[in-house]
Amino acid sequence: LPVASLPLRNYLKRFNELPEKTRQSLSERWGEPEQDPFFAGGAFKLPIKLYGNLVVCIQPARGYNIDPKETYHDPALVPPHGYLAFYVWLRDHFGAHAIIHNGKHGNLEWLPGKAVGLSRGCFPEAALGPLPQLYPFIVNDPGEGTQAKRRTSAVIVDHLTPPLSRAETYGPLKDLEALIDEYYLASGLDRRRVDELRQQILDLTRSSGLDADAGIADLRDEDAALQQLDTYICELKEAQIRDGLHILGESPKGDQETGLLVALTRISRGTAEAAGDGSLVQALAQDLELEGFDPLDCALGEPWQGPKPEDLQRVSSDSWRTHGDTVERLELLAAGLVSGSAKRQPEWTRTEAVITSIDETIRPRVRQCGKGEIDAVMAGLDGRFVPPGPSGAPTRGRLDVLPTGRNFYSLDNRSVPTPTAWSIGQKSAGLMLERHFQDHGRYPKALGLSVWGTSNMRTGGDDIAQALALIGAKPVWDTSSWRVTGFEIIPLAALGRPRIDVTLRISGFFRDAFPAQIELFDKAVRAIALLEEDGADNPISARVKQDSAEMQQAGMSAEEAARLSAFRVFGSKPGAYGAGLQALMDEKLWAERADLARAYVTWGAYAYGSQVSGQRSEDAFTRRLKRIEAVVQNQDNREHDLLDSDDYYQFEGGMTAAVEEASGTRPVVYHNDHSRPERPVTRTLEEEIGRVVRSRVVNPKWIAGIMRHGYKGVFEIAATVDYLFAFAATTGAVRSHHFELAYEAYIGDPDIQTFMRENNHEALTETAQRFHEAIERGLWTPKSNSAYHELRRLQEERTA
Repeated sequence: LPVASLPLRNYLKRFNELPEKTRQSLSERWGEPEQDPFFAGGAFKLPIKLYGNLVVCIQPARGYNIDPKETYHDPALVPPHGYLAFYVWLRDHFGAHAIIHNGKHGNLEWLPGKAVGLSRGCFPEAALGPLPQLYPFIVNDPGEGTQAKRRTSAVIVDHLTPPLSRAETYGPLKDLEALIDEYYLASGLDRRRVDELRQQILDLTRSSGLDADAGIADLRDEDAALQQLDTYICELKEAQIRDGLHILGESPKGDQETGLLVALTRISRGTAEAAGDGSLVQALAQDLELEGFDPLDCALGEPWQGPKPEDLQRVSSDSWRTHGDTVERLELLAAGLVSGSAKRQPEWTRTEAVITSIDETIRPRVRQCGKGEIDAVMAGLDGRFVPPGPSGAPTRGRLDVLPTGRNFYSLDNRSVPTPTAWSIGQKSAGLMLERHFQDHGRYPKALGLSVWGTSNMRTGGDDIAQALALIGAKPVWDTSSWRVTGFEIIPLAALGRPRIDVTLRISGFFRDAFPAQIELFDKAVRAIALLEEDGADNPISARVKQDSAEMQQAGMSAEEAARLSAFRVFGSKPGAYGAGLQALMDEKLWAERADLARAYVTWGAYAYGSQVSGQRSEDAFTRRLKRIEAVVQNQDNREHDLLDSDDYYQFEGGMTAAVEEASGTRPVVYHNDHSRPERPVTRTLEEEIGRVVRSRVVNPKWIAGIMRHGYKGVFEIAATVDYLFAFAATTGAVRSHHFELAYEAYIGDPDIQTFMRENNHEALTETAQRFHEAIERGLWTPKSNSAYHELRRLQEERTA
């Protein structure tokens, strides 16, 4: 970018206005202004592009020429002089009237300083000052948007989520599906071909690693394996994936609009009395008299023995054997009704109510989004009011967040967890424990749960409700306001199982936004620890007593030992955010998984509770990690997945690595799907990664969608490979064939590689480097030697 200059005297004028302590911390970290890499010839040289009264620039990095091994264990890392000089240039030299921070999320709102009510010495305030800023932000992320509102006085302009679509089948999966159809047809007509087809199907699944992803690798019953494989392919077909990215100011059109509207009405959005708020596919199933069949809660691989209405037969010429085939036909008919290509039948009263709601309310709101987003930005720049609005995940029933283009707000944190969240959290806890009992023959005694502020804002507290349910406690509400007033302990007889010792690793934003919930959980744990119950039924009490006794033997007072032994809530240092793994991963500053585990512990070993707010205690945190048998991460919507964000691998992967390092045993990892509140689903991390890789990562439909966005599309590919690699590094849950699939889809496909080269060569090089690092670290063994040579060529190509 062209270089703008800020004379040193201009910078020093602002710098000297800062409190002495703030100036001292910056100088101790980065030295004098003249030592800054952006400083030359008596001025700071800043990469800024000028267009008359408008400047376009990239927000500066939080640091440079640093040792990430040191600084990423420093939760109070202050920004360098060049960072502050950048904002001084905008405020004083250029004289900006307003800033638009575009892109979720920047680093300004995460700089050191107080969480709320910032002073001149807090770095977000020191950098931005009173300069107005508008912040376009995705509507389903209230947590990080609220952080920008709290710490930089941002005016949010919320925008729509990316358009969504069914994953469907493609390439080898489609061929395999056809073989399975042929197999079942032959089993009823031509038994001579059955054995040959069965072997052909199983050989194909083994060669691609699909047998491992589908969970049939160890099944000896080949018929059962085929049925489970059939179910798995149906699940992949029905997965929701993004069809490209959202463009600010543009509402989706055509097929993208249809796909989004079907996704928005897939689950019920209101009460049973409001027919128009029902699920579209459920309404169709009822109107077509598919008695007792729920398309949102069925075993997809089971044979279909119900009626086959003509309206469903017309939408597809594919075979119709299973419940999954019925669901697919209902989805196709729903899309046809939404787009207008399918004919409505007058007797479909339930369906007509939903379609009417779509036509009269939902579609107009979606179409208003694009104009509303740009109008709100322009209104803000004109100094006019940007109206407020709610936030949340539209596909989880929150259609009140539409149309977008509003200054979103979150929720009353005094009502968390809500009764609805309690219902979902309790149900999810039960299903997860049931899955663990089925797989391992017993309940886990202790588990670790990551709890994020953003997701709990979206859901009203699913995570904290699940944690309370696991330990055997229930929120108590004031029924006049539905605010949480306390908790009650569920008796073991009513619980019907042992209590589970739960350790929470909270995010920095959860710490800031939900202190009452931290106190609630801490008090519940301490109350349960005092119960006179058998240790097998109450591992919390047993563990607290044992740890307290060991601490007293080491010379600690009884009071202090009792306090420390009951800590169950940990997070980063007050004023700090994150889990500490990103820089190590990006800068390749780790030799083994233990290095990542140590960073996770160092970063997150601050205890929180009713009488403590960030007491550092690595010993207490390590004690908790050592006992954990299962690591849990909940995902509340399908508008993104675990390979879309570094937060998942840092928290979920980081905890897994830390537990393995502390205990010597890798824990089971559960990635729970809460996207359909009435039907939470428990999957292992291995299952979820396989599902995401096959339904989205290597899906030509997703790749075609992001290719519409040029350089940003290539960035999405590179980021996906980064996060895949990071999960492999932290958990070992990524199998070699997952890397193989991704490599063949991106680098191995000449057309995709050309697209990446022409639109974002740097991202192509980084993707090649990440694949190569996976090989070097033993995370991936390519099937072909040509992969080694191709990756080396791509890395050399950029430096040539």
